[in-house]
Amino acid sequence: MQQHLNKVPAITLSFWIMKICATTLGETAGDLLSMTLDVGYAVSSLILISFFIASLLGQLVSKAYNPWLYWLVILSTSTAGTTMSDYMDRTLGLGYASGSVILVTILALVLATWRFTQGSLAVTEIRSFKIEMFYWVAILFSNTLGTALGDFLADSSGLGFAGGALLIASIIFAITVLHFTTRIPGTVLFWAAFVLTRPLGATVGDLFTKSPEKGGLGFGTVGSSAILAAILFGLILFDVLKNAEGRLVTALEAE
Repeated sequence: MQQHLNKVPAITLSFWIMKICATTLGETAGDLLSMTLDVGYAVSSLILISFFIASLLGQLVSKAYNPWLYWLVILSTSTAGTTMSDYMDRTLGLGYASGSVILVTILALVLATWRFTQGSLAVTEIRSFKIEMFYWVAILFSNTLGTALGDFLADSSGLGFAGGALLIASIIFAITVLHFTTRIPGTVLFWAAFVLTRPLGATVGDLFTKSPEKGGLGFGTVGSSAILAAILFGLILFDVLKNAEGRLVTALEAE
């Protein structure tokens, strides 16, 4: 099996902040394309899945972790997940509950196949092509599932955008406490938190973009997407500089 350098970032607080920012941007950008620009869910899904495939190819040919590539793929899975979920739930008429059940089943099958064929679901060391493919397929469907869950909480549960975001944030906080106080496998908690950051992004994105009459803040998809893109760009740039500094220190120590 061909091995590469590790292809993913360390799972730190900054990772989760960037993940939430990217998934929220995925929600607002996906809605910008499908609704504000009136492209439609089906065409938007095709465009954004193509964007996902193109960015993923760049990530796969890279031999080591590249912050720009990695977070571009995360963003593309978020935008593609938004339109894929909306297409299933609204255009096909499956509804949020049925769509979520289908996506949970697909994600469970992906993770089970990954665990059965590779022997581990560890996400801190992604070095082989097969494992990386499982990793990104799982992320794509987890973000799609997260969109459906977020829309269900915001639109069908009666909690509204702010209430849905508060509920998801509380569950993520509980998962964090479990991480530090129990022996539950870290991989299990990682995927639980990873899935839940998507509905958090979906509800926060809707809170930013929807009109006050619908329970939102009324910033719109264009303004919200621009602000989130600027924040994510700054965070990625910081990550790039931090990694460059780390490589420089390592090189100096080796001399």
